[in-house]
Amino acid sequence: MQLPELSSLKTVHIIGVGGTLMGAFASYLQRRGIRVSGSDQNVYPPMSDVLKAAGVQLFNGYKSENLQALAVRPDLVVIGNVIRADNPEARFAIDRGYVYTSLPEAMERLLLLKTRNLVVAGTHGKTTTSSLLAHVLTECRQDPSYFIGGVSQDLPQSFYLSESGFGVERSGSERSRGYFVLEGDEYDTAFWDKVPKFNHYLPDDVILTSVEFDHADIYADLAAVVRAFEGLVARIRPGGRLISCSDYSTVQELALQAKVPVLSYGTRLDGSARFTAQNVKVIDGWTSFEIFDSENQRGGPVDELSLQISGTHNVLNALAVWIQTRELGLDQRAVSAAFRSFRGVKRRQEVRGEPQGVLVIDDFAHHPTAVRETLRGLRSKYPGRRLITVFEPRSATSRRKVFQKDYGEAFEVSDLVWISSPFDQSRIALEDQFSSQALVDDLIKSGKSANLFQSVDAGVSEVVKIARKGDLIAVLSNGGFDGFISKLLKLME
Repeated sequence: MQLPELSSLKTVHIIGVGGTLMGAFASYLQRRGIRVSGSDQNVYPPMSDVLKAAGVQLFNGYKSENLQALAVRPDLVVIGNVIRADNPEARFAIDRGYVYTSLPEAMERLLLLKTRNLVVAGTHGKTTTSSLLAHVLTECRQDPSYFIGGVSQDLPQSFYLSESGFGVERSGSERSRGYFVLEGDEYDTAFWDKVPKFNHYLPDDVILTSVEFDHADIYADLAAVVRAFEGLVARIRPGGRLISCSDYSTVQELALQAKVPVLSYGTRLDGSARFTAQNVKVIDGWTSFEIFDSENQRGGPVDELSLQISGTHNVLNALAVWIQTRELGLDQRAVSAAFRSFRGVKRRQEVRGEPQGVLVIDDFAHHPTAVRETLRGLRSKYPGRRLITVFEPRSATSRRKVFQKDYGEAFEVSDLVWISSPFDQSRIALEDQFSSQALVDDLIKSGKSANLFQSVDAGVSEVVKIARKGDLIAVLSNGGFDGFISKLLKLME
């Protein structure tokens, strides 16, 4: 299907507008002067606030009447990857001959042919790493375009297209394409296009942070996930590079398949990585570390970075970005200053309040590795506080029993743990369902203080009763969690 040119678009309708990337794209189009409408089942903060501020017309729920209610027929309908083939609104658009596409395909065909695409991919760390890269490039006056699946605390929006970045001069008389930072999601594109989103992103450089099993609703096993990333590595365009984290054996194996130069990084001192982060220190909430290059003939560190964000996972994320900026030839003093000013991403170790001296942190972590590393990072940044963790099994994978035992080890540094009953499991076979009760039982057997709650209101009440001044409450969920944090803060005030 022939898509209209971006410059000719006047109206766009988005089905599934509440997703982070979809919402960011909708907001960008609205800022560009294109009238945008969209529908979704549930839109929660921070994306609901972003869409409202942008002036996007929202419809609650999916139905054909949404399209019929529009004053004019939209020039383009963008259908999100959460939309099923039997969705009545999508079905109406397709059957009535509307011009439609997925968001990744729209990016590929409307934007990415003209840019140097820096794709950040991996099971963990995509949002923080791509946000950090975009922030550093922006602070270094490179004016990058970017498309990020989260709400940055530093960038004014999650989607930005630099009009001046297409074919501008960057060094001497050499003309090069503007940088486009893209968060490369391995989840599938759309119900009619069952390939990873990053297959559409035309990568020049790829940062590959990690590869583990995830998205159990669309991938059968780790081998299937690896095959998806093999496709990304194979798509790196000539002249590009792969920046790969050697702390993951799967990433090491993928790097061997690359047809472009590979720059490896990690924390292990076993010779698997060229660049390593060493001498990590956390002082007064700041994380600092030294960078070593095995090819540096002089020995000793080649640079040192300081960050406001904490945890080994964020040290690795920062190291990957540092390598990318080094390869782009940016001034390292400006790069170091940009790292220090980076505040992070909303819902990634985000401080939501401190009522009665109790610090409340909001985090998106849901995979057991992410849960473990996030909690370790919080422990290192706030060592004197009792750590209370509240976890909602909400993602497609966490609601399945594939990681049932792994979660038993993910909460090791927590002092007290509350686990909610899983989000809607009605579409998951009984024998495949994750059990919150079994997790609580395992935690108790290991000597951990753990509790189960069936409703958000009950959980909020229980946590408020036990919380005391000086505590840190970390609330982990990749969804709205029925307003758990807002209710918690209100009750504690």
